[in-house]
Amino acid sequence: MSIRQRALIVDDEPDIRELLEITLGRMKLDTRSARNVKEAREWLAREPFDLCLTDMRLPDGTGLELVQHIQQRHAQVPVAMITAYGSLDTAINALKAGAFDFLTKPVDLGRLRELVATALRLRSGEDADGPVDTRLLGESPPMKTLRNQIQKLARSQAPVYISGESGSGKELVARLIHEQGPRAEKPFVPVNCGAIPSELMESEFFGHKKGSFTGAIEDKQGLFQAANGGTLFLDEVADLPLSMQVKLLRAIQEKAVRAVGGQQEVVVDVRILSATHKDLAAEVAAERFRQDLFYRLNVIELRVPALRERREDIPLLADTMLKRLTEGSGLPAAKLTSEALDKLKCYRFPGNVRELENMLERAYTLCENEQIQANDLRLADATPANEAGEASLAQIDNLEDYLEEIERKLIMQALEETRWNRTAAAQRLGLTFRSMRYRLKKLGID
Repeated sequence: MSIRQRALIVDDEPDIRELLEITLGRMKLDTRSARNVKEAREWLAREPFDLCLTDMRLPDGTGLELVQHIQQRHAQVPVAMITAYGSLDTAINALKAGAFDFLTKPVDLGRLRELVATALRLRSGEDADGPVDTRLLGESPPMKTLRNQIQKLARSQAPVYISGESGSGKELVARLIHEQGPRAEKPFVPVNCGAIPSELMESEFFGHKKGSFTGAIEDKQGLFQAANGGTLFLDEVADLPLSMQVKLLRAIQEKAVRAVGGQQEVVVDVRILSATHKDLAAEVAAERFRQDLFYRLNVIELRVPALRERREDIPLLADTMLKRLTEGSGLPAAKLTSEALDKLKCYRFPGNVRELENMLERAYTLCENEQIQANDLRLADATPANEAGEASLAQIDNLEDYLEEIERKLIMQALEETRWNRTAAAQRLGLTFRSMRYRLKKLGID
């Protein structure tokens, strides 16, 4: 006979307690009820629980105090906060304190059932000894800290803002948060906000109905609907125009979207992760990004370290990348000479891990006898900056060549980040499309 899972319900209103007890009972859960913080602590001390639902306002304290108590004494128990309608600040504070998720009053029973099911998936999978993910390589202190943070954030449903430089691995971090959490079996939908033309954004995010505009020859599902039950990753979120930021904020707060040309809103259950290489707080200060949306996305910030902050990981990264280049070919993997490795360790890597990967792929093509020499890295052409970000004058043989190489590197970076959308890359660099096209031709970039 299987043991039924158990939930603790904490609310001082008898009607709410009864509603939650009936709903969870129909989901085959045993329930225990408490009217205040004191009774809740007593239940937690007596019995193990798989889930806790608590109201914010209680006679002898707050639900926030209970969340903090559970985090300290019963960290394995997912706890969700029930707040009054419109109390977004309260919900965000609860998520920051460690709450798994939140519900607003009046309680939507469909949303409640989804939350409970997600929490129980998390609870049932937390003791499994799965294989260690080898995609986020590195044994440096910053990387060990990052992996621990990912593991903790995967338990929550709070929106996470992932900050870090271009090429540092922000999308990989987002994927790992999704895959290690209770939504792992549901879709992970990444979207580059800078690569979508502004006139198509609403349709891309929310979908459209047939005939809603010229070219809409059939109904189309939006990104929110595609990610339903899973995770929507908004990469380069700072590139969203202000008009779209308003609509995105409403969709996140209401947990519902309306397709272009549609009459009814559709409820969606999506966890939002976002990222950008820009300083989002500075974008808010410059009034290019809405403060209320920033506040909603940045419930928890997770910073991905730059490669130059973890130079001790470069040998492991380089060795793994070189082995991948020859996977399945039957050829031996190339090796870096000690001089080449030393040169990599001294390089600043403005493009981070992505730049290292591109550099090694190019060097592997140029090298002989599976030995990558320092010259094969072509670092003399792309002179590294010192830690202050300034180039050494002694390392510059020709100023025009040096500036051309910097221009090439930045254009390539913009093209890669926008998945080779030339219009979006031009906007990223502050260029007209005609100027971008001229530079691509001049630099021989096709």
